[in-house]
Amino acid sequence: MNMHDSIIAGNVASDISISAARLIVEEGLDYGAAKLRAVKQLGLPARTPLPSHDEVEAEVRDYIALFCADTQPAELQALRQLALVWMQRMVDFRPYLGGSVWHGTATKLSDIYIALFCDDPKSAEITLIDHHADYVARSIKGFDGGMVEALSVHAPCKALNTEIGVHLMVYDYDDLRGALKLDSQGRKPRGDVIEVAKLL
Repeated sequence: MNMHDSIIAGNVASDISISAARLIVEEGLDYGAAKLRAVKQLGLPARTPLPSHDEVEAEVRDYIALFCADTQPAELQALRQLALVWMQRMVDFRPYLGGSVWHGTATKLSDIYIALFCDDPKSAEITLIDHHADYVARSIKGFDGGMVEALSVHAPCKALNTEIGVHLMVYDYDDLRGALKLDSQGRKPRGDVIEVAKLL
């Protein structure tokens, strides 16, 4: 690829990142879906190389700073408080908060993603039943790229006057070490109950 092509590719990636960031903040899309929708909206070929999650996250932070600075901090605080409630309910399963609620880019349209590390995965479901939680079990992509079971609930959030999707992703206990490796920006990818409480 020559310099001219590199500049064009960089501009395209930037355009996709900016469009995806708006979709993430304004519509609550996840990063993967937002990038694909951005490609369509920009009229680009389906096989256009996509920007990294880090590039999109940088644009999300810029978008929030420009357009949501007066509302986002309170929304993030409410989501973290709700996440902590669920982490405390599931404390026996070593809960770790990840995603935008942990990293600070969440809005009221964001879902909460909590990783559980269980010796017996079924015991997490039993605990939800004990809490009379109406949940749906499904498979979603985990942090290692494989599919994991997620127990998803719609949790009322009084502070935001809405329901928030809370996804409890069930991993084997042995997966915990890999879950705590620093991400590409050198950050902890998720935090435990004590660390989330400190954020509040």
